[in-house]
Amino acid sequence: MLSFLFPLFFLIPLCFLSGSWWFLHSLFFIISFLFFFAFPCFTGWGSLGHMFGCDYLSYGLILLSFWICVLMIMASDSVLRSYYHPGLFLFFVVLLVVFLFCTFGSVSLFSFYLFFESSLIPTVFIILGWGYQPERLQAGIYLLFYTLLASLPMLVGIFYVFSSLCSVSFFLLSATGDFNGFFYFCMIFAFLVKMPMFLVHLWLPSAHVEAPVSGSMILAGVLLKLGGYGLLRVFPVLTSFFGLGVVWVSISLVGGFLVSLICMRQTDLKSLIAYSSVAHMGIVIGGIMTFSYWGFCGALVLMIAHGLCSSGLFCLANISYERTGSRSLLINRGLLNLMPSMSFWWFVLSACNMAAPPSLNLLGEIGLLNSLVSWSWVSMLFLVVLSFFGAAYTLYLFSYSQHGSYYSGVYSCSLGYSREFLLLFLHWFPLNLFILSGDVIMLWL
Repeated sequence: MLSFLFPLFFLIPLCFLSGSWWFLHSLFFIISFLFFFAFPCFTGWGSLGHMFGCDYLSYGLILLSFWICVLMIMASDSVLRSYYHPGLFLFFVVLLVVFLFCTFGSVSLFSFYLFFESSLIPTVFIILGWGYQPERLQAGIYLLFYTLLASLPMLVGIFYVFSSLCSVSFFLLSATGDFNGFFYFCMIFAFLVKMPMFLVHLWLPSAHVEAPVSGSMILAGVLLKLGGYGLLRVFPVLTSFFGLGVVWVSISLVGGFLVSLICMRQTDLKSLIAYSSVAHMGIVIGGIMTFSYWGFCGALVLMIAHGLCSSGLFCLANISYERTGSRSLLINRGLLNLMPSMSFWWFVLSACNMAAPPSLNLLGEIGLLNSLVSWSWVSMLFLVVLSFFGAAYTLYLFSYSQHGSYYSGVYSCSLGYSREFLLLFLHWFPLNLFILSGDVIMLWL
């Protein structure tokens, strides 16, 4: 892993050079393609897989991190055009890529914890430095305190693992270890807050609403997936407390239903998309806590799919915000009359958000529904309601923003730039391409 980090660190001085914006964008784009086509080399514990700290579980999320960071730079063209410290912005993006790669490539609990917390630093600076309203200071503090407060018990748990096993390697964790309930809570609470689980989700909507488009993309696309990845990595610890799974499944399903109702009364575009992320991650937590193969694979697939889909929706919300100057659905209505070509992307990404075929969301939700229904028939009642309201608030978002009479204060706006169409295409295309290799994805593990 360190052999790959040195070239990335050499990119940091380039951030402050003139003309480096699109150079770094193209470079990360090439790295993403090389990483994608080198799948057989990186996903085994052979020479390259061992060197990069990459196995079947981390490969998809590392690739997602590079891809979302490419799209972040492409979506943040306003930072470049406004000349508001674009070099510093690129520095934080590159630093975030390095920390995310180290997090997903870690093979020990302590290095994972170190980089897991380090990824907060550039994220908070992006929110505070390039956010829109003064409330971004409060959102940054929410994000820091929720995550750090939940993560400190995890550090105590890591020390306990080292004292018991004389090792902090992920691969030496076993279900037969001398683990108690306090250790179990310490190890998973940080991940549940990061996903986030219902009841500890209040930091997410405020962070999304106040973040710039790049901050929302990386939060929804990758940083929420750190929690799910951590749960999958400490899976042996979870299975040693099999009986407590019902608690987390119940909170996730009931919370997903309540959050879906909250989505139905939102008037802020970004807030609605942020709350829908909480509902989707609730199903992921429920699938993982069933301790089944279907739940394990479905959670990984839905995390990757949701990263692409929600990031694309935040891009669309930002495109509307740049035209109308507001995120309110009362202002952003009737956009079909103003930007008919952009309405196509609203439609296809909204369809992916409600898991319509042939999106990767469908494959992930089928696996999670299978695991939850086989775990308990009672969960079918909540899953029916979750699926219904998931489609309902997505249709509410699409129909209210695209149809009806447009706001009279909006006199004219451009139909869109080729950069924005390419940006949305690069969200949608992999989201629908990977389902063609769905059998390979489900056999990753």
